[in-house]
Amino acid sequence: MLNSVTMRRSRLGSIAAVSVCALVVGLTTGAGASPAQQARDPLSPRTKFVMKPDGSSGATKPGAAIPNIDSAKATIRTYYGASSDGIADKKKSPYISEIASILNGQNAYLAQNAKAGKPAIVLDVDDTTLWNYDMEDGAMHFDYDPTLQNTWVQEQKFPAVPGMAEFVDKAAKMGYTVFGLTGRNNDQEPATLANLTKVGYGTTFTADTLFTKWTGKPGSTQPSYITCATTSCTTVEYKAGTRAYLQSAAGGGYNIVLNVGDQWSDLKGGSAARVLKLPNPTYYLPSPDLATLPQPTFVPRNVFTMAADGSSGETQPGEGIANFDSVKATIRAYYNAPDGIADKHSSRYITEMQALRDKWAPRLKERCANQVSYGHRPAVVFDADDTTLWTYDMEDDAMAFNFDPVLQDVWVQGQKFPAVPGMKRVVKAAKNAGCKVIGLTGRSADQRKATLKNLHKYYGDAFRSKYFFAKWADGEQPSYVTCEVTDECTRVEFKSQTRAYAEKKFKVKIIANFGDQFSDLIGGHGKPVKLPNPTYYLP
Repeated sequence: MLNSVTMRRSRLGSIAAVSVCALVVGLTTGAGASPAQQARDPLSPRTKFVMKPDGSSGATKPGAAIPNIDSAKATIRTYYGASSDGIADKKKSPYISEIASILNGQNAYLAQNAKAGKPAIVLDVDDTTLWNYDMEDGAMHFDYDPTLQNTWVQEQKFPAVPGMAEFVDKAAKMGYTVFGLTGRNNDQEPATLANLTKVGYGTTFTADTLFTKWTGKPGSTQPSYITCATTSCTTVEYKAGTRAYLQSAAGGGYNIVLNVGDQWSDLKGGSAARVLKLPNPTYYLPSPDLATLPQPTFVPRNVFTMAADGSSGETQPGEGIANFDSVKATIRAYYNAPDGIADKHSSRYITEMQALRDKWAPRLKERCANQVSYGHRPAVVFDADDTTLWTYDMEDDAMAFNFDPVLQDVWVQGQKFPAVPGMKRVVKAAKNAGCKVIGLTGRSADQRKATLKNLHKYYGDAFRSKYFFAKWADGEQPSYVTCEVTDECTRVEFKSQTRAYAEKKFKVKIIANFGDQFSDLIGGHGKPVKLPNPTYYLP
């Protein structure tokens, strides 16, 4: 259900700072309790979610129980105080407040252990010492690009994680040796060191104290102190092995008092007295535990509170915000789309749509026929995108969940969309039983003709031009629609008033209204029927 006239994705502005406790692990971490079932308005999005970090929940959960990817993005942006162009606020945000609270919470611990023999701290680089947010969102739009990442690394474009340079300086003055341990490769080491120096870490990190990953090229091979189960080391094998080496006599015999990272894979594997997890909901880098040291508590949360408008980013800690990579993986599991192309035969989504078909096709057949038998003129309204025409492959594979109105128009004009699974039978049942089929889409007027042709491929003559409504061009708002702001109508204003107009113009009674967005359904005129769609949110 797209609208190429106005930009689709909502952006959030004002941010309220929040201070929360650090997630510090010594021996174990308690698991959070499941939230109580929340009563809610049936025409508003869910706000409580249970989601496994690996995305597997998508194979078992209904669509409404999967975090919407637009809402997840909006929540993350609120948390970082990020603008609509994906640039984080560098002075004030819930993230900055939380980082300050986390780091301040370590002062007493470091002071108590500063006299231990050869005390040391180990820190990851990305989103632990150097802040990646503007690259992840503003440059990559949460779609990782290794070539672009290397450009940012070589050009030393990363600021320091807020407060971390001061934290490191304080630890060094207490007598701690500070090590960096990163998944960046050896080819990126000189630029990384220069970036660290430039943003306030001074000479703390050197070629001797920053460990980067080997490339396998001559002069950059796996060190002898790293032992891995296969020829390709996991992150935990590499990082835990390096920490163990630093603690050994050969590595200097350091006492690692604190190991700091933004990913659980930075922290697993032991060889540290304490680990400190920094918040990072922008990406997720899993790695299996060491076979000799299972750590079942070193896992992300799986219970979340998330308002659809992103406002939860003001109040939830970073660990309480649904991780973007996990949301994407969950959505892909739901559509059985590991490579961004939805399975057209079998998926949790298809199963859910088949259930909707089996419920509503016979129901419409009966209700439409009954209304006609009483001399009434019943009608059913259908949205287009993700209600009758399926946009998943465009949203994921073509756009990487970043709406592009130019590319969307190419898909529309090329009539590239298949039918939504199960909906051909639903539409056919309504039409054959005597209901007038009305189409109502947020697509623009200049996409109307191509949309009707695309629909005709799968629905025959069910959708006719006379009964198909698209969004008007700028300056051509119809007289039957009255909006609070002229030519800036909300979706609800446009759709609800168009349904009212259709009832009056065609002398029909709308008995059902099908849509994948709540904004398709609010405003009356027909029983609302919500189709699942976690791939975008149009309030």
